[in-house]
Amino acid sequence: MTYEVRMNEDIELINRELTSYFQNSDPLLQSIFDAMQYSLTAGGKRLRPVLTLEFCRALGGEVRHAVPFACAVEMIHCYSLIHDDLPCMDDDDLRRGKPSCHIQFGEANALLAGDGLFTMAFQAIADAPFSHQAAPAAALAAAGILSRRAGVRGMIGGQVIDLEHEGTPVAEPVLRQLHSLKTSALIQAACEMGAAAAGADAELMDEAGEFGLYLGLAFQIIDDILDVTGDQQVLGKPVGSDAQNQKTTYITLLGMEKAKNTAAVYTERAAKSLQKIPDHDFLLRLTEQLLNRNF
Repeated sequence: MTYEVRMNEDIELINRELTSYFQNSDPLLQSIFDAMQYSLTAGGKRLRPVLTLEFCRALGGEVRHAVPFACAVEMIHCYSLIHDDLPCMDDDDLRRGKPSCHIQFGEANALLAGDGLFTMAFQAIADAPFSHQAAPAAALAAAGILSRRAGVRGMIGGQVIDLEHEGTPVAEPVLRQLHSLKTSALIQAACEMGAAAAGADAELMDEAGEFGLYLGLAFQIIDDILDVTGDQQVLGKPVGSDAQNQKTTYITLLGMEKAKNTAAVYTERAAKSLQKIPDHDFLLRLTEQLLNRNF
């Protein structure tokens, strides 16, 4: 099976499973379900859930056991985007080529839609032993991984650092910590939950986490580059928002060429972290593809 076919199959599986969480029989709740589903099914690369499925597969696990964990990490990612776009955060009106959730449904509903996706993620993990025959120990591990990586010592912490340093110069160590938390932490969670679904030992869990750290750092630098050089129609979101919000990026700190070189170095370190992962060909190809993406 080619890389492209497997990627498409993973994404189709994830999209199909995500829609299964929105069976609602209460008309009084339909508005919040609509807002949640609007953002969750608006598109996107599905990078994080694909990583969850592929780490499980690479480590010899049954992919069906990892499916709820993959859905959970995408729900958390989507909730973070809904909240990021709010006027009190980055104040963006466009996401994935469509009006942001708060533009389409109002600020209050967008806030609640994000909250709903956050809590639904942990429901998906808790139900995994019953819905997809995941090992209870794996579900417990996944819940711990996701809560740590998405919390104040992970993604939320990175968002705090980001907001607090808008309009002020940021040194490279602080910028690296910001990216490590805001972007890498959730990518690490995706990889680690896939490893947990496969019953991986501590050493392999560490390798999965290290891979996610460096992949996330490279991913964020490429995101920053595309915010300068990208096409809004291709990206599906506004370009130039970092400059508008006076954010320090690797481009403003190091210049375009050094930023590209730094992304390449982080990509190489991510690839090196895959050496102990048994069946890592797909993951290696994905790592290389992300370095050269245009969206």
